[in-house]
Amino acid sequence: MVDFKDKSEVKFSEAAQKEIERYISHYPADRKKSAVLPVLHIAQAEFGGWVSPAVQDKVAEILGIEPIEVYEVATFYTMFNLKPVGNYVLEVCRTGPCMLRGSDQLIEHIENRIGCKVGETSPDGMFTLKTVECLAACGMGPMLQIHEDYHENLDPESMDKLLEDLRNKAAAKKSN
Repeated sequence: MVDFKDKSEVKFSEAAQKEIERYISHYPADRKKSAVLPVLHIAQAEFGGWVSPAVQDKVAEILGIEPIEVYEVATFYTMFNLKPVGNYVLEVCRTGPCMLRGSDQLIEHIENRIGCKVGETSPDGMFTLKTVECLAACGMGPMLQIHEDYHENLDPESMDKLLEDLRNKAAAKKSN
């Protein structure tokens, strides 16, 4: 986990700096603020899957805006994590169509399987469970997103298989 106390400690890699500059270059000089979403995504990827206050302050500095302008964006969108997260962030759709197809029961099942509630990280640090608004697969719910992967038509059995696969994948990474 990377947790900076001050924005002066936040150092982006050379590759991340180039990517940030590329995004900023898409906007007029007086409109750098428009790059806040992609820059926050880069920051989250760069610093352990979350954006601490110091990282958000650094983003504000880079874009030449007030920190509150970054905080407003980071707290509004559920795609930004404001505290450390597990290896896998399980984002379960909680809107009406998924609820009608069993997302509440799926969330309860996941909580029991990973040992934590929504908004928490499992004791082993493997999973963070979040609920999110529509993931745009209303006819195939309940569903969840893990990084860039979508999993649809989930039930307890398929969810158990997915969790097992993720645990095995993490174990294989550790052994390499």
